[in-house]
Amino acid sequence: MADFPRTILWAWERPENLLFLNPAKTGVAFLARTLYFRDGAVVVRPRFQPLRVPSGTKLIAVVHAESDWPRSSLTPEQRLKAAEAIAELHRLPNLSAIQIDFDARQSERRFYQQLLSDVRARLDPKLKLSMTVLASWCLYDDWLAHLPVDEVVPMLFRMGVDERRVLDYLSRHKHFRSERCQSSVGISFDEPFPNLPVRDRIYIFNSKPWVNSAFERAMTEVVK
Repeated sequence: MADFPRTILWAWERPENLLFLNPAKTGVAFLARTLYFRDGAVVVRPRFQPLRVPSGTKLIAVVHAESDWPRSSLTPEQRLKAAEAIAELHRLPNLSAIQIDFDARQSERRFYQQLLSDVRARLDPKLKLSMTVLASWCLYDDWLAHLPVDEVVPMLFRMGVDERRVLDYLSRHKHFRSERCQSSVGISFDEPFPNLPVRDRIYIFNSKPWVNSAFERAMTEVVK
């Protein structure tokens, strides 16, 4: 993903007017679809809110997925339906990548690995495939090494019980152990900005609609 901007804004499910962006310097990853794995089925919720971006903006369609674990286990039928629901986003205009956001539990990793392979097989090779990951996945258990994705984005926010462990590790080592986690990172505008590890690209989440003043602050305080 070398031709993607260094800064990407996450635009979640709300009206977003990002016409103030310079598309040569900033891209947009927008929530395009949400998948709910429930009772052996896949419930697909599309985006309902408008998104305005400048012409030429690098666009990444984000798919957020949630399971109803431990109520039921995930099935091959769910995996195939989810892969189809994700891959069909390639029809969106001016799309450069698809990003999957699924905090898979350890028992769901095999399902997730196969889902990523199913999605990759359905996409044009020119369309990039990205995934967000829990920062703790990048420390010791390198199960990400051979996943068929072009980018792995560890999220350094909403870390819960892993926060202290992750930040202590990064203060000592300056980057994640997993090589797949060393090119990109995700942070949130509404949390204290951590000392970031070495990275080529930064994603920024905002719990409120983006405005130019918030964007300028993020550029000043985070993007050096």
